[in-house]
Amino acid sequence: MKHKSAATIRRIEANDYAGWNQLYAAYAAFYAVAQTQTMRDQVWQWIHQSAPLVYALVAVDEKGHLVGILHYRTFVRPLAASMGAYVDDIFVMPEARGQGIAAQLIKAVVAIGQRSEWSVIRWMTAEDNQRARACYDRIAEHTHWQTYQIPL
Repeated sequence: MKHKSAATIRRIEANDYAGWNQLYAAYAAFYAVAQTQTMRDQVWQWIHQSAPLVYALVAVDEKGHLVGILHYRTFVRPLAASMGAYVDDIFVMPEARGQGIAAQLIKAVVAIGQRSEWSVIRWMTAEDNQRARACYDRIAEHTHWQTYQIPL
């Protein structure tokens, strides 16, 4: 059994580009998503523009290497008259898994949400991603809502 993580969770910084790029490409490959460098550069721009469309947290190991990422964005909840956050991407490098890093990343978003007075944080994962689901089942509620989409 691996020891608990010694990773540091923090907001992404401009000098994290190379490590983030590697992590995000690995995340796309994990889900078999055809993602180009141009697509990753677009997301990087969204993260770093003056009014970000998406926010990013990173997990940094004791050697200073990025080993995990989490992207989230806020949304309004008209029925609840409140704000929430949607986590789009959570990824931990395979060699760093089993150390609680995904849970650390999620807990960091929870802390941001508590300070920001959000009413909920949501995300989804693939039904067959058993390892991630085991982590999420320990820290979040599995809801009864179903996801729908219309590809455009």
